[in-house]
Amino acid sequence: MTLKIISPDEVLYQGEAKAVTLPGTMGAFTVLNNHASLVSTLVAGKLSFTDASGAVQTREISGGVADVDSNVVSVCLY
Repeated sequence: MTLKIISPDEVLYQGEAKAVTLPGTMGAFTVLNNHASLVSTLVAGKLSFTDASGAVQTREISGGVADVDSNVVSVCLY
């Protein structure tokens, strides 16, 4: 699936991901390939993802919004 992490100033990451874990308002959740469509608000916490090479990357975020649709995960950070 494609992951896009966008801040107000720049695109922080755009590329393939095998799994994405996000700090949702109701608790952390993981998105895998072919996940159902969803929109969720995000709270401060740890965003992590496994990239195409299998490496795990982690970022601390202060909040935002995530949109999952058709194997594209778009994360807009505050």
